[in-house]
Amino acid sequence: MSIGSSAGGAWTFIMRRNRVGVRRVGTSFPKIIQMTASAVLAYWIAEELLGHVDPIFAATSGLLVLGFGTATTVRRSMEVAIGCTLGVAVGDLLLTLLGSGLWQAALVLFLSLTIARFLDSGPIFSTQLGLQSVLVVLLPIGAAGPFSRSIDAVIGSLCGLLIMMIFPRDPRRTPTAELGKLLAELAGILHECGRAVGASDTTLAFHALVRARGTQRLMDSLPTALNMAREVATLAPAHRRHRSDLDRLKITAEKTDLAVRNSRVLARRLATVITHGALTDNGVESVSSLLTELSEATNALGYAVLETKDSGYRKAMGRARRELAECAAQLDPTSLQVSGLQGEGMVLLLRPLVIDLLEATGTSHEEAVALLPRL
Repeated sequence: MSIGSSAGGAWTFIMRRNRVGVRRVGTSFPKIIQMTASAVLAYWIAEELLGHVDPIFAATSGLLVLGFGTATTVRRSMEVAIGCTLGVAVGDLLLTLLGSGLWQAALVLFLSLTIARFLDSGPIFSTQLGLQSVLVVLLPIGAAGPFSRSIDAVIGSLCGLLIMMIFPRDPRRTPTAELGKLLAELAGILHECGRAVGASDTTLAFHALVRARGTQRLMDSLPTALNMAREVATLAPAHRRHRSDLDRLKITAEKTDLAVRNSRVLARRLATVITHGALTDNGVESVSSLLTELSEATNALGYAVLETKDSGYRKAMGRARRELAECAAQLDPTSLQVSGLQGEGMVLLLRPLVIDLLEATGTSHEEAVALLPRL
């Protein structure tokens, strides 16, 4: 490998890392402001209003309660807040009884972690309690006395929780993004199924099946994201108006989950249908076309979910509903020129999948079923 190519590869890596870093900073910028405000506010209250000298535990508690990551839920923040406060309190108490030193720090850390595991199974709670308690023992006592640091930790924790409730991020953002990704994957799966039928290629059908099974991570993350969003919308006054949006999003997510599970069954059946040559040439063309249309309708549904404005959401969701209704009207083996047990069974598998997607748009079950042709 030449020096030029090595330098070019290194430069490409550095530029890619820079782009990722800039994007990460942009995404985290609101949280950076919140964490900074929480730490500074807690420090100012402890120093100026209570007269504590260098109230470092107020700032650290205010910083840690918020933290980075999408998993900053009320439960997580409460765990950190209680862990920080209790850790400082335990450290102060044991410092008063045992004094300071290395062996005292080891004993404090051991007892703190034992107490933390007894009280709560959360790893964050245990870590914060142990960290704060051992810092209390190792750092020198301030002029205000040992238990002033426990008060500082309480102030920092309360500041962090207060800022999280007053200035939270839009609770719809994470579940909407996750659901958009899942719908994009479902559209891709249906498109690959259409290609598999059109090319009579069993391998493409298995690829679609593998891709469908690979969506499990997204499917598992959606309920957690929705629960987190619901917590924020319930506690934050600024976002309580979004609770109806989250209820609607939850229904869409549940129905999309069912549609993805049905797509796995469909991809499995497609492989068998293609292997046994169960479709005529006309059937291959009509089914492939239908699956492509269904993929496009699913993409339209994903686009509607990502719409932030009500007017745009209603317009995009109406379009997705119409396209899915057109697909539903074709789900008759006779009109698709499909015959035989295997081919007809494949068409029947599409019917519940399309009903799930129609219900994801807000259509009632009865209305969705009425759109299907009678067999």
